[in-house]
Amino acid sequence: MSSDHFAYANNGNRFLGTELLRDQPFALIGIPFDGAVTNRPGARFGPQEIRRASLMLCDGTHPCFDVTPLGLLGDAGDMRLPNASPLPTVRAQIESQAAALMARHHCVFLGGDHSITLPLLRAAKARYGQVGLVHFDAHCDTWTDHFGEPSGHGTWTYEALQEGLVSPQHTVQIGLRSGGLREARDYVADQGGLIFGARQLRGLDGAALKPVVDTIVQRLGPMPVYLTLDIDCLDPAFAPGTGTPEPGGMTSTQVLTLLEELAVLNLVGMDCVEVAPAYDHAEITSNAAAHFVWTYLCGQVAKRPR
Repeated sequence: MSSDHFAYANNGNRFLGTELLRDQPFALIGIPFDGAVTNRPGARFGPQEIRRASLMLCDGTHPCFDVTPLGLLGDAGDMRLPNASPLPTVRAQIESQAAALMARHHCVFLGGDHSITLPLLRAAKARYGQVGLVHFDAHCDTWTDHFGEPSGHGTWTYEALQEGLVSPQHTVQIGLRSGGLREARDYVADQGGLIFGARQLRGLDGAALKPVVDTIVQRLGPMPVYLTLDIDCLDPAFAPGTGTPEPGGMTSTQVLTLLEELAVLNLVGMDCVEVAPAYDHAEITSNAAAHFVWTYLCGQVAKRPR
């Protein structure tokens, strides 16, 4: 990937303070786009704040996996996007740049709003074939339109299933709790997938989450899996800095436990989206996002031959 595709992060604001992306096996890329939000804008500033929060993670060695991504991770900075263009044009640019990166690296993308996941899945399908999906979110994102708009950050899951980008039977949603018609709320389950709603997860942590983990691992098996994490899967107490906060959500420890235990899956990429720093308090949200991304990366590094 040519360097002129990206506005590289400066040396003090790369994820974990890592090197610029060259030939490292893992790549981190920002996608600063929030042109498809329906409530509060500002997620375009998420990538830089997540990077900034990551700088307090000491030497980057994870206490569970006992590895660090440093030396194996490169930061490609942020994609340059035509933010004033129609959504299909922006998505085409995201897909093109993501495809070039996926051809050479295991990629983690920092959003941006959740509309960016659809072009990332298009790029993943072109490389890996149909993939499984693990989707952390407060919202089902299976609406067929967004307040009259045909596509947005709440329609991408429906579109991905309709396009055959992800396997319905290998799609798992975690943390759902927002209002919505039953047809949208249960769409993934109606297609043969799994939904673990926030109400179902209340009070479960640590070993109590093992049945959830076991069910997901058994269902997804060796399938290539893409993981997308909307920060609003967390309760607003743990993530106030997001555009569409929903009370009654998951805790940070629940999400960390699931990320640690699901690292055994055949994961081929991840995104973390909807961090909106303007609404954050004491960097709570960006810190959570940085920890989630770091945990994902360490889980994948730990699986590499040593």
